[in-house]
Amino acid sequence: MALSQLSHVVVLGGGILGASTAAHLARSGVQTTLVTAGAIADGASSRSIAWLNSSGARSGAYHYLRLIALDRYRTWAARHPESTSYLRFDGALKWAAPGESFADTYAFERAGGYDSVWVDRADIGRVAPDVDADAVADEGAIFNPGEGWVSLPDLIAALIDQATELGARIVEQAGDARVDVQEGSVTGVILGDGSRIDADRVVLATGGAVPAQLLALGVDVPDATPTAFVLFTDPVDVPVTTVLNTPRVAVRPTPDGRLVLDADWAEQSIRVADDGTITVPDASVQGLLDEASKVLAGNPTLTAQRVGAGLKPIPGDGDPVAGRVPSIDGLYTLFTHSGATLGLVLGELLAEEIVTGTSSPVLAPFSIERFATAEPAEPVGTGAWVPLR
Repeated sequence: MALSQLSHVVVLGGGILGASTAAHLARSGVQTTLVTAGAIADGASSRSIAWLNSSGARSGAYHYLRLIALDRYRTWAARHPESTSYLRFDGALKWAAPGESFADTYAFERAGGYDSVWVDRADIGRVAPDVDADAVADEGAIFNPGEGWVSLPDLIAALIDQATELGARIVEQAGDARVDVQEGSVTGVILGDGSRIDADRVVLATGGAVPAQLLALGVDVPDATPTAFVLFTDPVDVPVTTVLNTPRVAVRPTPDGRLVLDADWAEQSIRVADDGTITVPDASVQGLLDEASKVLAGNPTLTAQRVGAGLKPIPGDGDPVAGRVPSIDGLYTLFTHSGATLGLVLGELLAEEIVTGTSSPVLAPFSIERFATAEPAEPVGTGAWVPLR
């Protein structure tokens, strides 16, 4: 369907993927409504480490997607000088756990042309003065100068402002909205209060809720989404600029001088009650604070400001799910881990697909259709190493 034939697109989801898609659709002149169950950016985007990267081993197609995703962030930074408060490329540092090595990871990154620098422990202060070199592995660490971080709530607010300036409508507190499908085609969205918004295209970008919402429509997508949490510290009195991915804690700064922390071991300690109530043990909170202090120069005393807990979207095979839902005319979806890194580019490419009616070759490897023919994959879930977002 060409632009002239599009009457209305509804985007379900107020996180980075929904906001980016809505903004790009509005830029193309499409009548767009973004609908979100609660407030804008109150889901997974509000509790993301938001590390911008293409670190580690991955397929060529996925690496390329992440590289152009990073490119879009640099373009955003150039066009929005004010974004320096919430978007930074000050590099990231990672090192292996005791008994392990990152030598193969470094070789893989260099072989693919990725900006990866091996740093001996004695030289850590030169590239990352905010890191305690004594905490680094004996073999040294990998520094990726081109990596960075973003504060997703700030970026989402900017995207929503763009979308509304271009005529998009934003519907918050919509409750349990669902896609209305009649005779195999999208006809609109039904909000939690029973009211309806007509549409000829709908984008489902509701994070960890996507698999269940698709399953209700008869579409089964493998899902490895865990319950996870991040910890926001109180403001720290030492400068931290480098994103850290260490064996026991991941660390990134925030625009207001705090830190965001998480770790796989802490995630696994979460308790989820039958009614869905999430409990994060106090010991895990204090453990993250202690581990972060150990890796920061000067070993500052850190205190907790708040915890953000909920679903962390991860498709069953770890790769993004992006594009048309072939069995339902007019339905598109975005479901992915690393939503922070991919947010801008996935919104752009999906909006282009919708407007032009032509599938993106870049998104083709991530089509939902791959699950119909692929051999069962080992799920990426708790206990597996997955690059943080």
